[in-house]
Amino acid sequence: MDVTPKANILLVDDQPAKLLSYEVILSELGENLIKAGSAREALEHLLRHDIAVILVDVCMPDLDGFQLAEMIRSHPRFEKTAMIFISAVMMSDVDRLRGYEAGAVDYVPVPVVPEVLRAKVRVFVELHRKTRQLEQLNAELERRVAERTADLEHTAARLQQSERRRSLALAAGGMGSWDWNADTDELMWDDAQHRIFGTDPARFAVTAGSAWALFHPEDREAQIRAIRQAATTGQRYGEEFRIIRPDGAIRWCFAAAAPTGDADGRPRRLSGVTFDITERKDAEARQMMLAREVDHRAKNALAVVQSVLRLTRAPSVPEFVEAVEGRIGAIAWVHTLLSNSRWQGAELVRLVREEMAPYQSGDMPRVVFDGPDVMLLPATAQSLALSIHELATNAAKYGSLSVPTGSVRLTWHTRADVLTLTWRETGGPSATSPRSRGFGIRAITESVERQLSGRVEMNWLPTGLICTFSIPMSEVGKLVADDAAPVAPPAPEPAAPAHHLPPGLRVLVVDDEAMVAMMMEQALLDLGMAVVGPVGTLPQALGLAKAGGIDCAILDVNLQGTPIYPVADLLADAGVPFIFLTGYDKVTMDGRYHGVPVLQKPVRLSDLERALLTLIGPAASPPVRVFATGQVASLA
Repeated sequence: MDVTPKANILLVDDQPAKLLSYEVILSELGENLIKAGSAREALEHLLRHDIAVILVDVCMPDLDGFQLAEMIRSHPRFEKTAMIFISAVMMSDVDRLRGYEAGAVDYVPVPVVPEVLRAKVRVFVELHRKTRQLEQLNAELERRVAERTADLEHTAARLQQSERRRSLALAAGGMGSWDWNADTDELMWDDAQHRIFGTDPARFAVTAGSAWALFHPEDREAQIRAIRQAATTGQRYGEEFRIIRPDGAIRWCFAAAAPTGDADGRPRRLSGVTFDITERKDAEARQMMLAREVDHRAKNALAVVQSVLRLTRAPSVPEFVEAVEGRIGAIAWVHTLLSNSRWQGAELVRLVREEMAPYQSGDMPRVVFDGPDVMLLPATAQSLALSIHELATNAAKYGSLSVPTGSVRLTWHTRADVLTLTWRETGGPSATSPRSRGFGIRAITESVERQLSGRVEMNWLPTGLICTFSIPMSEVGKLVADDAAPVAPPAPEPAAPAHHLPPGLRVLVVDDEAMVAMMMEQALLDLGMAVVGPVGTLPQALGLAKAGGIDCAILDVNLQGTPIYPVADLLADAGVPFIFLTGYDKVTMDGRYHGVPVLQKPVRLSDLERALLTLIGPAASPPVRVFATGQVASLA
């Protein structure tokens, strides 16, 4: 069924008979024929209908065909409407040219040949119909283009909004994004990626080569290999690595990426993000250092307690318990002070106040102390706490605090980079110099003179004891924090060795902890050894090692932050065997000394004797030092 709409054909002539003849001739076209007897009527039909073709008689009384054509063409709506002139008179070429200029598309002379007229009108009707179809198609196309454009604009807006959200999320998470094409080696960075790598987007040319050059040399090859493998195999990439920024700063980063494939499904691109994890790595390192430091301090505290137990002498068990409890209490109290300050130090005035609090009584203070504010670092605080405890204990038993009228004055000052403390007893029994050095005097002397590089003066006067400590401020202000690793708890103490050590061996003892050194010295003397030292600094140890005459050595691995390895190297080159002593885990030892016996603090005497037998016993094999080159050297 033909649903093509009929075209409107306007017939304009002032003679009804001629209009009727045109109507009869064109009726075979099957189109809609509209008749107009005047120019005015023709214009009215033009405004009401969409006219495909206009047949105009040139000769009309009110307006001729030329004038009507000019009026029609003057309207924008009818600029393209086809007009055919019908003329009953012969027209010159000038008239024809005027007609064409007025907008006519053709001329039909009278008498009209029906077939010719129908053919001419049919052509222009079809042209009109095709033009309208093209206009409709064009309108539909424009509508679809507009809809598609709107969809694209909406999609683009959504993509832009999504990109903004992604950028905000990346910025909030401190992440940078990147994309790498394995085929073309093209690399793209966003601004956040530039910030992480410390580069200027305006100056830094982003290429795979320039980006990989910023990787830390120790991590570069492994990361390049992992990235290329992910792009080739389609596996996800996720690695931690270090970078060196152009300004020299080293940063830790974590990068994660997912591969995308080409048209054949082969993974050839990587799109990923980068995090700056430097703060997290620093926090992990601090946490590990703190754990190791806590382990180290605990072992040192146990070693000091062990030394107190083994070195304390008393005529009866109650007196022994009293002495041990007092000394351990002093150590525990200073540990509390240091713990409260996160091991940053302890105030001298508070240390003295708390240590001497048990000896204050009534309204009359028996202990007076005075001095400037001094913050003692851990090693100094521990040594002074034990020394003041020993002085107070001695004064309570034998000195001014043993009688109601006695008193103690403790003052300190700093001058010429030296901290000087003076303990002065008055009002008590006459002080006499002891015949032998007991634990208290030895603990004070060893702690101040050897561990703190200071000097102790004791004057036993009839009015009472005057004791003066002189400690260099450089030692007082020195804080040492070393790496350490947690270790497993010690196993039960094994039975003592069945063999005995040959007597008279000269053993060098090096340890910066005075109480531990005293305990080691006493243990070696009990085993029949001759002790060289003890010393607590690297120069002292090097001097005794160079002097020779040493059969073996016991070396504390860490001397106030200084490794003992130069002494170990010297002894190894001289063929002198040695044992390492440490409060840290064995994993922190220098790998060159594989096979050297290591004693963990606190040291058991059976372990010490067994280690010495390993070094110098009849069936012992020489310890081995492994150098970085793989060379092996005997230590015996």
